[in-house]
Amino acid sequence: MRALSRGAIACFQLMSDSPAATDRIAVGIVGASGYGGVQLVRLLLDHPHVTIAHLAGHSSAGRKFSELYPHLGAFLDLPIQAIDVEAIARDCQVVFLALPNGIACTLAPELQARGCRVLDLSADYRFRTLDTYREWYRPDDDAWPTDAHRAANDRAVYGLPELYREAIAAADVVGCPGCYPTASLLAIAPLLQKDLIDPDSIIIDAKSGASGAGRAAKIGSLFAEVDESFHPYGVTNHRHTPEIEQICTDLARQPVRVQFTPHLIPMVRGILSTVYATLRDPGLVADDLLTLYRNSYSRQSPWVRILPPGTYPRTKWVSGTNTCAIGIAIDPRTQRVVVMSAIDNLLKGQAGQAVQCLNIMHGWPEAIGLPKLGFYP
Repeated sequence: MRALSRGAIACFQLMSDSPAATDRIAVGIVGASGYGGVQLVRLLLDHPHVTIAHLAGHSSAGRKFSELYPHLGAFLDLPIQAIDVEAIARDCQVVFLALPNGIACTLAPELQARGCRVLDLSADYRFRTLDTYREWYRPDDDAWPTDAHRAANDRAVYGLPELYREAIAAADVVGCPGCYPTASLLAIAPLLQKDLIDPDSIIIDAKSGASGAGRAAKIGSLFAEVDESFHPYGVTNHRHTPEIEQICTDLARQPVRVQFTPHLIPMVRGILSTVYATLRDPGLVADDLLTLYRNSYSRQSPWVRILPPGTYPRTKWVSGTNTCAIGIAIDPRTQRVVVMSAIDNLLKGQAGQAVQCLNIMHGWPEAIGLPKLGFYP
């Protein structure tokens, strides 16, 4: 294990009453002050194989974590340090990057070169074709992406465990999926894998709570703007569209385009994604598809729950958990399947899924360190 800073040593000493303390790996969180960062802290504090050894950030650098989140001060009181690759690599074996888009791509290659495994929660390593990334995220930057980003991206793995488990296990850089793609892809994947739908017929109507916009102050996220209101945004051009299409293309083994429309709903956390598609076989009934989904997920996917016939997911049921709850219906009049998927956008859609990937990368059970029961009612 690498030499640790004084803060990391102190953190290890706080955990020394655990019988497995000496077996823990040292992890760092860069971007610790945001919603993704604090969720990672909350989860990793309860993880039996992990010690939080380093916190870093930009605007919060120089402050103690407990100043930002006093309710966690009794459990973690590390300072948030300025982002310094050498210091991070010295303290950590694994690094979570919970940063805005466009920053992780400069840090991940340097961290990987120093022996760290990296889990990126931004969009920087989600795309196999970086020209697609530039088109949707940096359209005016002809010099992007850099050679270092391309090289690291060639080794990166898309971090949706239910679809890419084996690749994640061997990865050094994982691009964790967006929250909307996670809910939507888990809803549609079995149908595309078995060629049961017309891939050009996919329509995704999704709703997210306000925490999906992050912790930074924005007019559109103000209580007075969000409360008692419900509206679409990113209509026809949301950045998660090409991410969804990339994985759908993988699953269908042919190019796929989807119609994706997100909405902001007045609640704090949660996503409900309703996916519509035309069935190829008009003789299929809902029980057939429920059997398909159970066979696709139940054996190896502890966090995907297929609901009974006639039961459809609610965001409250999964709030505070890493669960994806899926309900299925068929409309015999239109010959469309309707698949409804609910996740907590901050957990299965962000920090929880990153921890799930961490577990896979180290050969631990996928459920380790992740909450099974949520906040309902």
